Amino acid sequence: MSLLIKNGRIITAAKDYIADVFIDKEKITLIDTALNSTADRIIDAKNKYVIPGGVDVHTHLDMPLGEITSSDDFETGTRAAAFGGTTTIIDYATQTRETSMRAALDSWFKKAEGKAVIDYGFHIIITHLQSENSDEIGEMIKEGVTSFKLFMAYPNSLMVDDEIILKVMRRSAEFGGLVCIHAEDGLAIEKIVKKTLTEGKTIPIYHALTRPTTAERDAVVRAIELSQRANTPVYIVHVSSNDALEQIAIARGSGIKVFAETCPQYLFLSLDDMNVPGFDGAKFVLTPPLREKWNQEKLWDGLRKDTLQIVSTDHCPFNYKHQKEIGLNDFTKIPNGGPGIENRIHLIYQGGVNEGRISLNRWVKITSTAPAKMFGLFPRKGTIAVGSDADIIIWDPEKEHVISAKTHHMNVDYSLYEGMMIKGDADIVISRGDVIVEDGKFYGKPGRGNYLKRGTYV
Repeated sequence: MSLLIKNGRIITAAKDYIADVFIDKEKITLIDTALNSTADRIIDAKNKYVIPGGVDVHTHLDMPLGEITSSDDFETGTRAAAFGGTTTIIDYATQTRETSMRAALDSWFKKAEGKAVIDYGFHIIITHLQSENSDEIGEMIKEGVTSFKLFMAYPNSLMVDDEIILKVMRRSAEFGGLVCIHAEDGLAIEKIVKKTLTEGKTIPIYHALTRPTTAERDAVVRAIELSQRANTPVYIVHVSSNDALEQIAIARGSGIKVFAETCPQYLFLSLDDMNVPGFDGAKFVLTPPLREKWNQEKLWDGLRKDTLQIVSTDHCPFNYKHQKEIGLNDFTKIPNGGPGIENRIHLIYQGGVNEGRISLNRWVKITSTAPAKMFGLFPRKGTIAVGSDADIIIWDPEKEHVISAKTHHMNVDYSLYEGMMIKGDADIVISRGDVIVEDGKFYGKPGRGNYLKRGTYV
């Protein structure tokens, strides 16, 4: 099916102009003014923005955690993403300590097969590395999985030591791969948690209070030092505090190749949201945790100055009922994570563009173009250009709506942003030339999403 988008204001990371866009066979084939090409459908985008589909590079769909699983699978999660204007995700395939990277990837392929409604790729979470499986890094990169995540937190489960981090960095660098780091000092946090529990402090807010910003800061410093020893770039995931941000700024100012993302929860939520009666604070148990509110403007400033290059979601939802409630009497047992895959572009538009913190071009860059470049998808994804995939959002800057669990499309029973008013919404969402969302209705099909074999970072 061919489409002609007329009269729209095209916003990319670098440009802002009025033009028409012609789409044929999943690709953008022509961009010009006053196009009269014959098309199966013509969309009038007058007074609306035409932007590239969003790219969310940090999600956890159908992720096992003990005896439970994150509540969005690849069908519900990608469907919700589409409603919010995201047309590409990169999910984390987790290697257990008993399995290979190959087994982890195969498992996630099965999770996505026949379900994903938008295009997707994978990172690999590495939990162990021995001589017999170090060659898997090269094998994964050849297969288009060009990034690997390592945890400095969660002792006895996900955490790896500095020796493994250094080995993975060096091995990945041989093939042009990128290492992503969850930067928290897990051993320091473990000591604080044990002391807090002995004092009888078990309510949800202590999840945050036992994971101080200094633990994030110290781990960021270590990650950067290790990347220098390995002579390779490093990508810090979900930066939550100014303490961590300052160390990234210092390193980048010295010419060190360190990149970083933050997430909407750290730009809009704070410890205040957890300081509520009863167990409701469990909804906001995330890792890293929410911080004091003053950190928010520091992170926004980091996005303005390019200290932070990307906004992702770390979408890892667990229902409040029956899942979060597992930790009713012990904050350490509350499943860590929250929903957000549907709200990312809305929130950054509202808090960034509408409230005057960033430009339209920067909004597109941090939600689409920069993640596509960082993770080997540009220019196929992340821009509006001839030859790029026809992943396009017709954005209505005047359309108002309220974020609520009653109306969102994520498979979770609460919203982190309940009651927040947003001005601006995705009116039409196009994925590889198919209109999959229009006027609040879904027209996509499970399984239409393609696996993306990624290149190395740009």
